[in-house]
Order: sequence, then C-alpha cells, then structure tokens
Amino acid sequence: MQYTKLGHTGLDVSKICLGMMSFGKPGSAHGLFPWAVDFEDAKPIFKKAVDLGINYFDTANVYQMGSSEEVTGKLIKEFGLDRDEIVVATKVRMDMRAGKPNGGGLSRKAILSEIDHSLKRLGLDHVDLYTIHRLDPLTPMEEIMEALHDVVKSGKVRYIGASTMYAWQFERLQNIAEKNGWTKFVAMQNQYNLIYREEEREMIPLCQDRQIAITPWSPLAGGRLAHPWGTQTPRVKIDEVSKWVWDSTNHLDKVVVDNVQAMAQARGITMGQMALAWMLGKPCVTAPIVGTTAIRHVEEAVAALDIQLTGDEVQALEKPYVTHPVLGMM
Repeated sequence: MQYTKLGHTGLDVSKICLGMMSFGKPGSAHGLFPWAVDFEDAKPIFKKAVDLGINYFDTANVYQMGSSEEVTGKLIKEFGLDRDEIVVATKVRMDMRAGKPNGGGLSRKAILSEIDHSLKRLGLDHVDLYTIHRLDPLTPMEEIMEALHDVVKSGKVRYIGASTMYAWQFERLQNIAEKNGWTKFVAMQNQYNLIYREEEREMIPLCQDRQIAITPWSPLAGGRLAHPWGTQTPRVKIDEVSKWVWDSTNHLDKVVVDNVQAMAQARGITMGQMALAWMLGKPCVTAPIVGTTAIRHVEEAVAALDIQLTGDEVQALEKPYVTHPVLGMM
C-alpha cells in the first residue's frame, strides 16, 4: 500500500479509500442503495482491504439510513483495528427523517445532533473527517462554518471536508472560516472520473492552489468504467441513483467506455484498473473512494497503484471526452 498526506494536514491516508456505501442493510426499503451487503457479507471484503493496507474508510449518515455507519463500526471492532492507525470519515446534510422539520440540512441544530447520532452508530468517540454532503442553500454559510468549527473544538471531529459544489461556493466557505478564525476544510470529495472531467476547469485547480485533498467519489462512475458498455450486472438492474446521475450523458460516454475497454484489453488489465490507474496518476488526486461488494474489486483497486501509464496512454484515454453539463450541486 502507498500512503499520502490528506492535503496540507499531517494525516496519513492510504492511496485507496474504501467506500462503505455498499455496506448496510440491503434492499430499497432501507435506503437508496439496495445492492448493499450486510455485516457478514461485508466482513471478508473489509478484511481484505485491511490486509492490503487500506486505513481510510468513508461512509455517511444517510447511507442505508444509518446502517452503513453501524456496519462500519462493527467491522472496526470485529477486527480490533487500532483507532490511532485508521482514518474514519462520515458525512452530514442529507435528509434522515423524510418530511420532518429539521430532518436534514446543515443548520447548527442538524450538525450538532447528527454528529452525535453518527458517533453512536459507529461506536466511536470521534471521526477523523466530517464532510458536508453537498451544500445546504437554505442555511447561511456562516452558520454552517461556525457549527463545523464547534464540532472540531468539541473533540468529536478532527478535520472537516466538503463535497460536490461550485468552486466559488467552496472558496467563499473557506474565506468565511478564515475571516472568523474558524476551522477550514482540508478535503474536497467531488465526482471525477474518465466520463466526468468538468472539475478540471475550476475546482481541481482551486484545490491544488490551496493544497486541499481531492478524494473523488465514483472513480469508476458507478461501475460504468469497469464493464463493457451495456453490461447488466445485478447492481445495474436495481441502481436508480446511477441512472439519475449518468443516464442523461449516455450519448457522450459510450465512446469513452469503449475506449477504456480496448485499451485495457491491449494492456492485459481490467477496465477498472485502467480507469483507476489514470486517476491515480493525477498529482491532484489524494485517494479515490472505491466502493465494492466483492473481494476481487478491492484487490484490483490496490493493484492499480502499481500500474504506470505512459503519456501516450493518458492522452489516448482522455481524447474521446467532450464537455458535459456541470453538476455543481447534484
């Protein structure tokens, strides 16, 4: 395993982050990710990740309505992981109580209560990285940043991060924190992969200039970059979220996926490894968040760290891409 600092912090994280979104109570009745696997099925996958040196685990309060955090906490306890050696990240913002007042968002009330709920589910006394799961446009930015600062100073959170938003919004949040002497974000979790590269325009250069860690979500675009175009995996058949995120650009993306397939075959590696090797070769990327429900996917992701693409291969992988609609807020 290779390790790196999380942005301009002193925190060491593995170059592959294990996305815990795929772990939790299965079925659509329990959340947006019905393909999720529960504790017993997650154990061998998690063990393989730990055995391969992964120390960075990312979840969220909303993943399978809290059960992902519960499974994450049970796995940490099951394998007796040294809390000082691992990095646990979770997120806040999405609606946890549909239709109820204060059921989600980034109000001071929501942030201060949801961190306690997350810690209880995780069975931990703190998380290392607390990320706002998109921006809440209905809460003043000053309120958001002060509340996040307070959870850090309470000892419940070590660092804070943000996720998909416009670059101007991220910079404004940082400026508010700096002006008031509050805790600033150290990481940006945005969508970045071979079929969505709009972040190269503003967000990535901003993060590089500010030494902010970039931990992309869906580096394989929900599996689209890991299989030949049109492959009907069990997940694809029931995954409504991926359809919502990517189906509108199918006419732009097929040529990219076909190209990845051809180049991976020529290299003798999997499509997923080709797509991850491209991302891992980007100096701007700290650690992609890789979600999986199979041991082999973890093994392939870690093996991608040793794949060095040539300049010509990188150019060929990027050539079919054309401009996409910007997904600033999702």
